[in-house]
Amino acid sequence: MSKVRKAVIAAAGFGTRFLPQTKAMPKEMLPLVDKPIIQHIVEELVAAGIEDIVIVTGYHKRSIEDHFDRTSTDLSNNLKTAGKDQLLNEVKKISGLANFAYIRQKGPYGTGTPLMNAAHLIGNEPFIYTYADDFVVASPPRFNQLVTTFEAHQGSVLTCVRRDDDADYGRYGYVSGLELSPGLVDIKTIVEKPGSRDSAPSDLASVSGYLLEPSIFDYLAKQLETHDDSHEFQMQTALQQMMNDGLHVYGCEIQNGKFYDTGNPMEYLKTVFDFALIRDDTGAELKAYLRKRLT
Repeated sequence: MSKVRKAVIAAAGFGTRFLPQTKAMPKEMLPLVDKPIIQHIVEELVAAGIEDIVIVTGYHKRSIEDHFDRTSTDLSNNLKTAGKDQLLNEVKKISGLANFAYIRQKGPYGTGTPLMNAAHLIGNEPFIYTYADDFVVASPPRFNQLVTTFEAHQGSVLTCVRRDDDADYGRYGYVSGLELSPGLVDIKTIVEKPGSRDSAPSDLASVSGYLLEPSIFDYLAKQLETHDDSHEFQMQTALQQMMNDGLHVYGCEIQNGKFYDTGNPMEYLKTVFDFALIRDDTGAELKAYLRKRLT
């Protein structure tokens, strides 16, 4: 059984819902108090044993590379002079979190393209594929739960959460299949963005975070041969074909977790408030401010 050592993060989107802020700064670098969203995702990957991380970016995402690079001499000297040794150690640790590689995305629009761009760096190994603007805070961590499921059942594993708001059916894929145990489904059907509750096979949504077997690259390559640019090049189509051919894909409903989707301004603000309210250095003061502001 191969150890899960590698991950791909899709981070090439334009972040148009956050313009004009994202004209110069990638949405993945928006802060949750004092740490960018993408760093939370990288730290979660590292905690699950990931060593090599491929970040698929666009021409406007250079600041992501800079963030995970070595700390500049100017910043180091500034923090040393100010006596901020603890903060200096924290920023120095960022570049050592993992081995980073960066690829500029090219190809048709859709979730399958970042995977095909990174295929040559993944090789014949299982890996994690995730997006850079949503995540799950869980105990144990979400990616650890995926790895545990993979080790027990030997098949691709999808992050799943229960989502039943009307708008959710136009944002996520929904899955159904044979329930093997509470919270674990051997998926038979995945419907990407069904549009309505009646068109969805269940209320179990597949959100960002996939532990994939390398066989998905063969299915994506075949799909790409006949791809029509008038449609998205979706990874979910390849997953469905894998299941049709008898390969196992499991839905892991994340336990003890909360799903955050920071891809739009309102959900981003909710996430910032949640993160700030649980911190020792900001929680009490922010809570008092909100009480005063809302009365």
